[in-house]
Amino acid sequence: MSSLYEEIGGEAFFADLTAQFYAQVAVDPILRPMYPDTDLKAAAMRLQWFLEQYWGGPTTYQENRGHPRLRMRHSEFHINLAAHDAWLKAMRAAVDGVEMKPEHKEQLWGYLEMAAAAMINQPD
Repeated sequence: MSSLYEEIGGEAFFADLTAQFYAQVAVDPILRPMYPDTDLKAAAMRLQWFLEQYWGGPTTYQENRGHPRLRMRHSEFHINLAAHDAWLKAMRAAVDGVEMKPEHKEQLWGYLEMAAAAMINQPD
């Protein structure tokens, strides 16, 4: 049985998805200030590694960063509903910009919505 990672195109797919996402982040007035000027490329790589590992690809993320601990890693950022919505808007544009079967898109999007909701750490 193949993993979603393999079914949707492996590394090339996730590289495209994260590149499209960070192109949105780079111009978003809420998201862009969360990243140091020199960190977008590194952040994109970390997201790509994480998504690849989560969906059954290589364990590069864990080998380089340890356990994901997403809430802990994002605790230093002010993530309210506006930041959550901006993140989902940028990720929606990225997901819509890549080719994949509708059932895979639905599965991926369901996870991304759940993960984004879990990162909220500030009341509105």
